[in-house]
Amino acid sequence: MTIMNTLSPRSLSAPESGIVEVVNYARGREGVIPLWVGEGDLATPDFISRAAAEALVAGETFYTWQRGIPPLREALVHYYQRRFQKTLSPEHFYVTGSGMQAIKLAIEAVTSPGDEIVLLTPAWPNFAAAAEISGARPVSVPLRFEHGKWQLDLDSLDAAIGEKTRALFINTPSNPTGWTATKDDLRAILTLARKHGLWIIADEIYALYYYAGGRAPSFLDIMDDDDRILFVNSFSKNWSMTGWRLGWIVAPPAMGQVLENLIQYSTSGVAQFMQRGAVVALDEGDAFVDENIAKAALSRDLLCDALIATNRVETLKPDGALYAFLKIDGVTDSRQAALDIVDKTGVGLAPGTAFGEGGSLFMRACFLRDPAQVAEAAQRLSGYILSR
Repeated sequence: MTIMNTLSPRSLSAPESGIVEVVNYARGREGVIPLWVGEGDLATPDFISRAAAEALVAGETFYTWQRGIPPLREALVHYYQRRFQKTLSPEHFYVTGSGMQAIKLAIEAVTSPGDEIVLLTPAWPNFAAAAEISGARPVSVPLRFEHGKWQLDLDSLDAAIGEKTRALFINTPSNPTGWTATKDDLRAILTLARKHGLWIIADEIYALYYYAGGRAPSFLDIMDDDDRILFVNSFSKNWSMTGWRLGWIVAPPAMGQVLENLIQYSTSGVAQFMQRGAVVALDEGDAFVDENIAKAALSRDLLCDALIATNRVETLKPDGALYAFLKIDGVTDSRQAALDIVDKTGVGLAPGTAFGEGGSLFMRACFLRDPAQVAEAAQRLSGYILSR
């Protein structure tokens, strides 16, 4: 018997990331423009890093509050007042070791092995994989793609709900499609959840990246206090903190001890000096976030305008998030195309095969980068597309 034969089926079934496969294929190559992963090109700003470094030097290196230090939970209260016009208490917030951990804990809080979670696809692959590792079964409901735009099929969502369904996973604005739910969409989804007694796990990490202005519609705008909704979020995108692995959950205060216990038995909390940086990000980082959003909007236009002009790419400018999801004429194997594109153009894209049902013919490009670099990537991609 080999070592691999002794591992659990759940661990063995964890899939390799189709995004990371392409990154590893070209990692370290000179001149590659990396549009493959969901992060920008800026390091964490100094005012955030300095706060964490000062706390580290000051000795804030001991065990700490597992729900998050009180100043950070209070800063989250003020952030939601400013950005979401929603008054919450510190007891609604739970600090996690990344948005990914927030998702994993939310799944574990509301499902048991054998339960089902319904999600809209194409979707970031880590959610479905996290559900499977937790023993739940992800059930895909593809968004409709018509005339370059993605739309919710509410009837299909309703039809996917069965006796074993315990939750709906809703990511809006969406990674990778950019689909952004309207308030009417959210009301319809919430009505379904109430009708069937389901939880909603709401991934609103891209809520501020909404190109109509302001922020995207949120379940916070329409929910009642007793609705079963867990919000998962991260510091990664807004404040250029992807490598910090720092996130949070917004949950009913009644769940407090349950979530604290789940944190205890996974990571036992986030380092206090890192949380000091997060406090400063929330309290002093609005201008930096707004600059990131403005840069994303400009780069979105540069990339999409150039590729649409080839008349060989089917897409529209996304309403939200950080990604152009591109259907290129003649591409039938997006995984192989992603490898070919990085070889021939030096532009790194994520293959649509990584994003589940409905995504296999597409390529994802993250445009939260220097507009000049994005324009160069668009020129290289346009040349590749027109030469096919």
